[in-house]
Amino acid sequence: MGKKYLESLKLIEKGTVYAPKEALDLALKTSKANFDETIELHVRLGVDPRHADQQVRGAVVLPNGTGKIVRVLVFAKGDKANEAIQAGANFVGAEDLIEKIQKENWFDFDVVVATPDMMGIVGRLGRILGPKGLMPNPKSGTVTFDITKALADIKAGKVEYRLDKTAIIHVPIGKKSFDIQKLNENFNTLMDALIKAKPAAAKGQYIKSITVASTMGPGIRVNTTRTNE
Repeated sequence: MGKKYLESLKLIEKGTVYAPKEALDLALKTSKANFDETIELHVRLGVDPRHADQQVRGAVVLPNGTGKIVRVLVFAKGDKANEAIQAGANFVGAEDLIEKIQKENWFDFDVVVATPDMMGIVGRLGRILGPKGLMPNPKSGTVTFDITKALADIKAGKVEYRLDKTAIIHVPIGKKSFDIQKLNENFNTLMDALIKAKPAAAKGQYIKSITVASTMGPGIRVNTTRTNE
């Protein structure tokens, strides 16, 4: 552990579970790197990711964005390709971009959007984009004919949440440069979305634990019963 990390640890009381605003304030205070660190939210859920009826996946637009400039690739043709360009897509194409990804291992993008009619060929990239969480999906709004709305949401701060193999969801909710109010609004918006996304098959305690942390900082536990403060 580095010197800055150890200094940050001293600010956190061992065994303490903090109210959301207190935890976010500590995340800012323990963010000591020389760059604008991302503030991350990690939520462990009481579901079994091995079962299809207990999956938790979706997307939500954070009211204050993530603070990150998002590069969007759109798979579309004809009028929809022109619409994507007008809507501010960074890259637009079809088979040409699929070949570029396959042959050149090109990944200079953060989000992939596709029109439904393109999914037949985009499916060839499943094994490449899937493990990176980049495969377009109707549940996250990235498979759609409404390209303009999809790009507007993404540029406004839309984030995807998806359960990993250990039943944890990891999502960025802002930057170190954000004030506490903006972070708290983003935190509450995401937590509300996760609670609404609770699968009917989930039994027992749904929100098991919540942790916030900066990119290089220690984890800070959040009181799961006080998520709307």
